[in-house]
Amino acid sequence: MQTDAGGPALGLDFGTTNSVVALGTRGGTPELVTFAAPAETSPVFRSALCFWQDDSGKGLASDAGPWAIAEYMEYPLDSRFIQSFKSVAAMRTFEQASVFDKRYRFEEMGQLFLEKLIAHAGGKLDTRPHRIVVGRPVEYAGARPDEALARTRYDAMFKGFGAEIHYVYEPLGAAYSYATRLTEPATILVADFGGGTSDFSVVRVAEPGAARRCTPLGHAGVGIAGDRFDYRILDRLVLPMLGKGGAYKSFGKELEIPRAYFADFADWSRLALMRNRKTMTELERLQKTAVDPESIGRMIAVIENELGYPLYDAVGSLKRALSSGEDAHFHFAGAGLEIEADVTRAQFEGWIAEDVVRIEAAVDRALEVANVGGGEIDRVFLTGGSSLIPRIRRIFVERFGEAAIMSGGELTSIAHGLALIGEQDDIAAWSA
Repeated sequence: MQTDAGGPALGLDFGTTNSVVALGTRGGTPELVTFAAPAETSPVFRSALCFWQDDSGKGLASDAGPWAIAEYMEYPLDSRFIQSFKSVAAMRTFEQASVFDKRYRFEEMGQLFLEKLIAHAGGKLDTRPHRIVVGRPVEYAGARPDEALARTRYDAMFKGFGAEIHYVYEPLGAAYSYATRLTEPATILVADFGGGTSDFSVVRVAEPGAARRCTPLGHAGVGIAGDRFDYRILDRLVLPMLGKGGAYKSFGKELEIPRAYFADFADWSRLALMRNRKTMTELERLQKTAVDPESIGRMIAVIENELGYPLYDAVGSLKRALSSGEDAHFHFAGAGLEIEADVTRAQFEGWIAEDVVRIEAAVDRALEVANVGGGEIDRVFLTGGSSLIPRIRRIFVERFGEAAIMSGGELTSIAHGLALIGEQDDIAAWSA
């Protein structure tokens, strides 16, 4: 970005699955930055990176977003495709990602991602904004997430913008966006379902023209969302075909195949990183001692043939189909592995039942922190891709009634609201 600080406020929803950027218009409706991607022009920029060896011998080349997907789809065996890397931001166990012969820290992947995003924005992000508002989850993804570590990594990732940076809870961005649609005071619950986390904010919205339109009352979150639902599908339909639950022989005994391999395989942020010499050697050794060596062979083949994205796409297609219909067909084929399964919505809801319980508990915490009873909520605004899942929507319909439920801009409302917040004089009141 240039060093001219005369630009507008910028709202950045850096998401686990998708990222969206909005530019403030000094009192008007924020403008969503669109990207003329290979397939279509859209404000949604996939949070993904692809690396490949440069033909000129200058080392690694890379791209991000839809261009990363296009490069991977054309040359899957010669590339490394990484998605959902935001999920590791708060994980102390994550230090570096090995990509070919180079290692990347989280902040280095983040900086590269932003560099490519800016380059693909068609000049709309060439002028440095006077203020940048970045969304962050209420609670980060991962077991025992380290919030201080995530903040340090975010600071390093975004320092290249060279502007005043503020972090705001993602559901607050959605709340501010939704508030522009309200014509009277209301107490609202915003539920934001992303790829890595589900976050909730209770906000009191004043009448239009009030000195302060929105007042945050309380927040809560849980590291469960779209990627966890993906895991449930993989765990039922795919992982048993790859050896999960199987055994290997060691010193005359049969032992369970270590579950860590399957946990990594089912995590979109780690699957591509399994294609390294150490892990592949371990899997090949395990295959030789496995009771069912063919199953481990199938896992090796999926990893070696870089089939993570087609697998992700097949899982996503099933989720979307079950959101609009009572049953759907799952199909995945590649590297000698072919899986066909008919799945009902009721089955899927059973698979995610324990996740739904934890999401409901987070909603309870948000209301408790805000000191607001369920009967005091006038509107519930659902946003994020997983808010379209019928079982997720039903959580709120059962509690607050169908008439209270509002939605719209599932993928863009957060960035839109963050840009609006960036234009407020009391920005510190919103900062997380």
